[in-house]
Amino acid sequence: MSTPADTHDHHGHDHDDGYDHGTHRSYIVGFLLSAILTAIPFALVMTGVLPKPVAAAAVVGFAIVQIVVQMIYFLHMNPRSEGGWNMLALVFTVIIVVIAVSGSLWVMHHLNTNMMPPHDHDIEAMR
Repeated sequence: MSTPADTHDHHGHDHDDGYDHGTHRSYIVGFLLSAILTAIPFALVMTGVLPKPVAAAAVVGFAIVQIVVQMIYFLHMNPRSEGGWNMLALVFTVIIVVIAVSGSLWVMHHLNTNMMPPHDHDIEAMR
C-alpha cells in the first residue's frame, strides 16, 4: 500500500517538465539589473546632467534594455523555449507594434500638416 507521501505530486507542480524555471541566483541578478536600469535613468533626469532630448533618448534606451532583461530573467524567454515559438511570437508582435505605432505617427503628422488651419503668423508671412 502506498503512503500519502508517495502519491503526493506537489499539487500538480512537476518541476522536471523540461522548461527553465530559473534559480534564486537568476532572479536576484534580474532584480538587481532591473533596479540599476531604473535608477540610472531616474538619476539622469533628476540631476539634469543631460539636455532634455538626450535624457529622453537615454530613458527610452534603458527601457528597451530593461524589457530584454525582464524577458530573459523573469519570463525565461530564449530561442530554445517552446521550440522557438516564443521567440517567433515575440518577433511577430514587435513587427506588428512597430507597424501600428509608425503608421499612427505618420497619419497624425499628415493630419496635422494638411488639416490644421494656418496660424496668424503664417498668414502674415504669406502676404
